[in-house]
Amino acid sequence: MTQSLDLSAADVAKLIQDPSSERRAETAAKVATVYSATLSDSERAIATEIFHIMLQDAAVRVRKALSDNLKSNPDVPHDIAVSLAKDVAEVATPMLQSSTVLNDADLAEIVASHSATHQRAVAERESISPELAHSLVEHGDEEAVASLMKNEGAKLTEGALQRALDRFGESEKVHAPMVHRSKLPITVAERLVTLVSTMLCERLLTHHDLPPAVAADLVLQSRERATVSLSTDAAGHDVASLVEQLHRNARLTPTIVLRALCTGDLDFFENAMARLADVPVVNAYRLIHDPGKLGLQAIYQRCRMPDGLFPIVRAAVDVARELKYDGEADDRSRFTARTIERVLTHFETGFDGDNVDYLIDKLTRLAA
Repeated sequence: MTQSLDLSAADVAKLIQDPSSERRAETAAKVATVYSATLSDSERAIATEIFHIMLQDAAVRVRKALSDNLKSNPDVPHDIAVSLAKDVAEVATPMLQSSTVLNDADLAEIVASHSATHQRAVAERESISPELAHSLVEHGDEEAVASLMKNEGAKLTEGALQRALDRFGESEKVHAPMVHRSKLPITVAERLVTLVSTMLCERLLTHHDLPPAVAADLVLQSRERATVSLSTDAAGHDVASLVEQLHRNARLTPTIVLRALCTGDLDFFENAMARLADVPVVNAYRLIHDPGKLGLQAIYQRCRMPDGLFPIVRAAVDVARELKYDGEADDRSRFTARTIERVLTHFETGFDGDNVDYLIDKLTRLAA
């Protein structure tokens, strides 16, 4: 059985004169509760007139009663929904969080022009389009953007995530929920690794009395290990984007290139060498895997990698070419361990002492 609006034009007139805000709020709730497409044309006209009267009511509780009871109603007139959404935060919040009558243009305009509380309410909506997410990232305060990052119903593009880090990269409130999102673009994940490792370095220096060089080395190794792990299961175009971002920010170091190679990540290694040499990846591949061995030396020199590391790279490429994944559990871990063992064994003698120490330090840490 459908409900009807048991109010007349006379009742509407009485509402204007009723001195009790409590009574007016009860009436607002009643009308809002029964308002739907099933009302007759005359009933909808009366209800709409009541809504417009209530929107002008000085008592917040009256307008809030409307908002609370209309927030999930898909039949609310658009102008009523927008007026409530632009009201004071207490009134606007229910509509901003839940109303499907509000469109992206309405919400984006409110995000850009209203309070931080309005922004946070929008960020908590069940579903947020990429366009609205961009608006929140651009105009929202720290709390609003943090709420957006927590919202798995928000469709966040790589650009929006990068912009969030541009604005709030030092905010743990923002990047902590970002880390826990179900999926992140590889370039965003790498940037998060860098931001978190920088903060870790500061904490090591502040709270653990470590020499700056030691702290920096620990953090660098941790960051490079995490970065290489990101590329392990990434698609080819994602690896290329990761390499490009690392290069652009001076993080495509010889150690990270060597680390990737020694974990069997030839895709990263090939893309990195191509970027450092400024040649197409297909050309880099041919040079790296040249059976005559002159190709690897040529591209290595073009990349201006340290001369002392070339024999290590040469041996690692040979090992990577010889070893194959066996498809069993933990095959990458065993591949890495075997690669490291072969490289270290190859250079037990006849190698510069300082570089041997450097290699053993880096690769044994990687093996651990």
